[in-house]
Amino acid sequence: MNEQQTLFELSRPGRSGTEAPEPDSSLPSLADCLTEENLRREPSGLPEVAESSIVRHYTRLSGLNMSIDTNFYPLGSCTMKYNPRINEVAASNPGFSHVHPLCEDRELQGYLELFSRLEEMLAEISGLPHVSLQPAAGAHGELASLMMIKARCRERGELERDVVLIPDSAHGTNPSSCTIAGFKTRNINSGEDGTIDLDSLREALGPDVAAMMITNPNTLGIFESRIDEISALLHEAGALLYMDGANMNAILGITRPGDFGVDVMHFNLHKTMSTPHGGGGPGSGPIAVTDELDPYLPVPRIVRSEGDLELCSDRPLSIGKVRSFFGNSGILVRAYAFIRAHGPGELRGISEHAVLNANYIRRRLEQAYHLPYDTPCLHEVVFTAKKQKATGIRALDIAKRLIDLGYHPPTIYFPLVVHEALMIEPTETETPETLDRFCEAMLQIAREAEENPELLKAAPVTQVVKRLDEVNAVKTPILTCPCDEPPSETEAG
Repeated sequence: MNEQQTLFELSRPGRSGTEAPEPDSSLPSLADCLTEENLRREPSGLPEVAESSIVRHYTRLSGLNMSIDTNFYPLGSCTMKYNPRINEVAASNPGFSHVHPLCEDRELQGYLELFSRLEEMLAEISGLPHVSLQPAAGAHGELASLMMIKARCRERGELERDVVLIPDSAHGTNPSSCTIAGFKTRNINSGEDGTIDLDSLREALGPDVAAMMITNPNTLGIFESRIDEISALLHEAGALLYMDGANMNAILGITRPGDFGVDVMHFNLHKTMSTPHGGGGPGSGPIAVTDELDPYLPVPRIVRSEGDLELCSDRPLSIGKVRSFFGNSGILVRAYAFIRAHGPGELRGISEHAVLNANYIRRRLEQAYHLPYDTPCLHEVVFTAKKQKATGIRALDIAKRLIDLGYHPPTIYFPLVVHEALMIEPTETETPETLDRFCEAMLQIAREAEENPELLKAAPVTQVVKRLDEVNAVKTPILTCPCDEPPSETEAG
């Protein structure tokens, strides 16, 4: 049998993994409960597969997945670090996992206490006094923050402030969030050292600027050492400083955004606090703000009333609700457990080890791969495939070959200001042995690029799915099952 068959190919008429009970004749039938237009006229076309075949099918597929539990995942700017299992135990506690979203506040005192304490912790970590856990992802936190900045401009009668400044090395979500929030964007150039060009910033500032979005350390893995000057320039112009918290793993416990002039920021709890990234499920992007922006935070807010905690929506200047319920509550429990397990001192140790690991990789690979910026990196290091270009090898080829060698590729072709970029972030959770094995794989690829470049151009060659024609896949996608009708019992033998 072809081990790569789909469920539709495994389907045989009459097979089933379940047996539905006979309907209770004393109750109305499903057809009686539905209107005529909601009744199905034709069979659904779902595959008919035995339970054993379904279990084996999905178990086999799970073995093909590359995940943080099976492989080193050095995705730059994504901070894919190990998710401690003790946090999973905490989140699965029935008192947390069995709560219904429509419970009354008085039935949620344990959850609300945890949320309130988590807000206090994030406020201390960020140096910003007010926190909302409402945003359900990093980009959602960006959008909520920009909506608050828009509300501030409206409240102050500064409707002419409709521009947000964005560095040329920014995350792609930054300009997208600005557009959705109703702002225009203006580019700020990076200097030769990879940090923001202050002359470019001065030239871009004006009465139409509402804010600047910045990531610090930036997406090149470099700390914006003149952040105090940047903050002062913005505030003198009446604009705010927003910080994308995607790279907090580099400065956690070492410095606080509020202390270097940030007015509003978001956290990525699925990065910094080691909660699962999900893959379509709930994430978490809490936002922290100054006293000035506190009235605009989304509702509901957690407040204490007569000794009990409750969710309050009576905030006239708030941007309102940004989602329904706390659907990502399990992520918040995991983040709380992670912070409590480490404590203030070890949170600093997380960043110190993440920076050490990135600089170790930088030193081991700097002779084999081109470094676009000769600046000590923080939590991630950016190389390029410039040295491999002589034999026709691109960053994509290096990434595909890494899959053959058992590693998830790093982020490639980002930041956009770096041609043929290879962006590597090891995080603090990887051991020296893992880093050495990864570096040896990268050095092997560098040798292969010189000695056998065709191997890299064909990679991956050992995986179930080989090199795809990506251009053709985009232009002519196959969005339905490519197989014909499942074979009959006779044809199947």
